[in-house]
Amino acid sequence: MSRRHGAIAFTDDVVGVRTGQGSRAFHARHEARRSGSDAPDALTGREEDFLAGRDGFYLATAGATGWPDVQYRGGPPGFLRVIDDHTLGWADVRGNPHDASTGNLVGNDRMALIATDYPARRRLELFGHAQAFATDDEPDLAVELAHPADDAVVEQVVLVSVVAFDWNCPRYITPRYTASEIQALLAPLHQRLADAQDENAELRARIDRIRDDHEERP
Repeated sequence: MSRRHGAIAFTDDVVGVRTGQGSRAFHARHEARRSGSDAPDALTGREEDFLAGRDGFYLATAGATGWPDVQYRGGPPGFLRVIDDHTLGWADVRGNPHDASTGNLVGNDRMALIATDYPARRRLELFGHAQAFATDDEPDLAVELAHPADDAVVEQVVLVSVVAFDWNCPRYITPRYTASEIQALLAPLHQRLADAQDENAELRARIDRIRDDHEERP
């Protein structure tokens, strides 16, 4: 469980709203984490495994105007990497626009990230400080973070120093499935259908042989 998330997310204004709405008692367990450790949360194997399976996430930054900006990042599962227990990284490739978030990070390196596993109804939220590097400045890192299943040109790499994370409530996460996930779920049914077709063909062949044998008899 995060010891840092509450101190960032549950500000005095948030607590004030909950008090006014009469919901503060309901959120008391989460608010208790406002007084947690000042040390950044350490990612565990659970977070690493979860992020390794994601094919996309939403990245929030804030620009000089103070307005938030949310961008989507997509790629093959595993393109978002846990480098160590306090660091995430990914490669931004051509065709996946990143100028808005990159520009925002120049003036304010704070960011938030949300990744969701829709079939399993799990969602992870992270806060951190991010920095983008051109591939020419960090060629070795670009090679390390480039996903072998994606042959797009890597234009920059992003490193995130994770400050806090939290697993969100799954209650209103609607299960959704990608084409590959649907194919995996249907694979046993397709195999059963193929087996039934083979068995049917064999039975038809046996019937034909019996019929032919019967017609040949005097």
